[in-house]
Amino acid sequence: MRVTEIKVPDIGDYKGVPVIEVLVGPGDVVREEQSLVTLESDKATMDVPSPFGGVVREIKLRVGDAVSEGSVILLMEPQGAAAEAVTGKVDASEKTGRRDGSPIVDEERSPAGHPSAPAPAAVIPEKEVGLSGSSHASPSVRKLARDLGMDITRVQGTGPKGRISQDDVTAFVKGVMTGALAAPAGAAAGVAPAAASGTGLNLLPWPKVDFTKFGPIDAHPLSRIKKISGANLHRNWVMIPHVTNNDEADITDLEALRVQLNKENEKAGV
Repeated sequence: MRVTEIKVPDIGDYKGVPVIEVLVGPGDVVREEQSLVTLESDKATMDVPSPFGGVVREIKLRVGDAVSEGSVILLMEPQGAAAEAVTGKVDASEKTGRRDGSPIVDEERSPAGHPSAPAPAAVIPEKEVGLSGSSHASPSVRKLARDLGMDITRVQGTGPKGRISQDDVTAFVKGVMTGALAAPAGAAAGVAPAAASGTGLNLLPWPKVDFTKFGPIDAHPLSRIKKISGANLHRNWVMIPHVTNNDEADITDLEALRVQLNKENEKAGV
């Protein structure tokens, strides 16, 4: 019996996408392109289809788990032509040493004999932050920094011309979490007060109300999209001036045309 891992395919730059629904269970017979799970990204929901037909043997995730490209969804026993294709691929991998058929090569080792690890992140001292201008990073990297709640100006880029990559951001956060790097005083993982709020207005915290005093309650968690939308809408409501603008227009001729067209098309029921 050949059991194959079904993994999350390429879903773009999204990382840690939550699972909001598991559509199959152990023992279910699924067909090719049938939806297996539903994921919810920042802007939309997406179904992950089965690459081939078969029988589900084991589910490897559950609702609420965060997944990325390559995360294992379930174990499936292929059936029919899919089983023959998978068997041929596995036979080829046995000759070369890898499941995808590629030859095995020795991993690069450090002098200590362990796999080489990325170099520790370089940090810009707090007193030098802002002296060199804006950070050189792409929008996706800046979004990653915001999602992680960190100040990207503290990160020293290792790319061309000091460009900050996703690896630089994750290495910085990992360094702070492990204690290898010192977090700024009064902040976590390099969070700047203005950057953390998104406004710089130093607003009072939202009051906590115990709604149970008004009667029974039934709490339902917000979806990922609603959580992100709510935070952005609140920021825009606070930051963008609210102005009502009224204009007047003479629609005498337009109203006359409307009456004329109604009479012309009256018999047609328009």
